[in-house]
Amino acid sequence: MPDLTLIILSAGNSTRFNQSVKKQWIRIEDDPLWLFVAKNFEKVATFKEIIITAGEDELFYMKKHAPYTYIVGGETRQDSLRNALLKVKTEHVMVTDVARACIPSIMIEEIIRARDKADIIVPFLDVSDTVVYSGSTIDRDAVKLIQTPQLSKTKILKKALAQKTIYTDDSSAIKSIGGKVFYTKGSIKAKKITVFDDLGSLACLKQPSDDVFIGSGFDVHQFCEDKKMVLAGVNIPHDKGFLAHSDGDVALHALIDALLGAIGAGDIGELYPDTDMTHKDADSKVMLAEVVSFITRVGFIINNVDITIMAQTPKVSPFKEQMRQVIAGILDLAPVRVNIKATTTEKLGFIGRKEGVAVEAVASVKYRKWDLSK
Repeated sequence: MPDLTLIILSAGNSTRFNQSVKKQWIRIEDDPLWLFVAKNFEKVATFKEIIITAGEDELFYMKKHAPYTYIVGGETRQDSLRNALLKVKTEHVMVTDVARACIPSIMIEEIIRARDKADIIVPFLDVSDTVVYSGSTIDRDAVKLIQTPQLSKTKILKKALAQKTIYTDDSSAIKSIGGKVFYTKGSIKAKKITVFDDLGSLACLKQPSDDVFIGSGFDVHQFCEDKKMVLAGVNIPHDKGFLAHSDGDVALHALIDALLGAIGAGDIGELYPDTDMTHKDADSKVMLAEVVSFITRVGFIINNVDITIMAQTPKVSPFKEQMRQVIAGILDLAPVRVNIKATTTEKLGFIGRKEGVAVEAVASVKYRKWDLSK
């Protein structure tokens, strides 16, 4: 087994992909793209460690998918790679971009077999069309289109990337310090996903599954003096508010938990811990909007939500329609897909004693389709 680590660079912002879902989170059947790529490499070779770079706000969610090593990426590809290399202890390191999703097994195997032939092994494609550079036709046989993955001697790659110069790939950095490069044939199948339409030219990518995912949320807040009452995004006339770190909107908190539960992302306390003073008295509508944005970025759409408010006081019924409209707007849903129910506990328990309010929420989501034919 080669002394080899795999780094998958997956911390980019996907600006050129130009979709609400980030490129690395499009679903291939049931896997986000970054996981699909990692699994494909694991089918071909054995790595001492697989390191995946991630956006800081996505790191916690990536960790819930598979037991790899996850590192926060940087501002640039090179910054992300530097961060990941700090964790590499093996003699060799293979680096690939998550955007190359359909790399043939034989291409990966050839790169690994050639690992001792140079400081870095680089796959390339020949150019078949005429090439014009700065107005002059140049010898196309002297032109190479460079691909990833690239396999380097770890110490040399770390040294090369210690420079301030920004390089577009690892081989350029290693060549700049006099390192030896060995070129091996790449594959047209290893095309990089840059824009949305590129997905249509990659035969290995299958559409997301049609599964529907259900999440539930439950929250309770007691009443307190000297605080305005906000419930399901609506200001309620009442002599008390809710005791909480944020504005105390117990209904939106339960809904956030339901949405996070549906995508397997934990609970509201993981995203908005009550030890973080930046969330003190925070507007729960803003928190919900941030969660909806996150859910969208990682490849889901919301189907519907159903909320049950259990309160002896205040009387909820006069505000149900306003609540429904507010939540539908934040979730970008038709109002009919947001259901609000209200009930008392027949004066039983802490709710019946008018000490607080409890809310139960249920949400359903599904993967966002990317079929180019539709």
